[in-house]
Amino acid sequence: MNCKIREWKITDKESLALLLNNKKILDNLRDGIPWPYTQKDAEDFIAAMLAADKTKTFAFAITADEEVIGSIGVFRGENIHCRTAEMGYYLGEAYWGKGFGTSAVRQICTYVFENTDIIRIFAEPFAFNTASCRVLEKAGFQMEGILRSNAVKNGAVQDMKMYALVK
Repeated sequence: MNCKIREWKITDKESLALLLNNKKILDNLRDGIPWPYTQKDAEDFIAAMLAADKTKTFAFAITADEEVIGSIGVFRGENIHCRTAEMGYYLGEAYWGKGFGTSAVRQICTYVFENTDIIRIFAEPFAFNTASCRVLEKAGFQMEGILRSNAVKNGAVQDMKMYALVK
């Protein structure tokens, strides 16, 4: 399957809603995503990404053979961190372990580094999310440290790992 990132389309709302109605995916993401996730939630998210400041938000659908299989975004920091950006992503469960995440991460990093003045992209996966950590490592990110007791997810205090890729 051919993995590509592309700009979101409102017509992606059905595919996005189907992908995010999976507790296994939500357990690896930050809180704030509605459950259950409806087509209206998906439409609102896509509209927000399309309307976002294109110098600060780089949000794309991850596709395989033109079908939406996930989401990836890089978000510019503020003030002294204005040349640093945080990345987040997820894939539908059926697409885990097939190289799509690594491909999408490489594509978005190349896009951001070639089209902006951003010099550092970082990600903070939960330490228990070994698959996401592996995606980052395969894409060339370096683990810079463990953020101990950095978050509360599903009622449990969790460590997170800090990964970064520098231009």
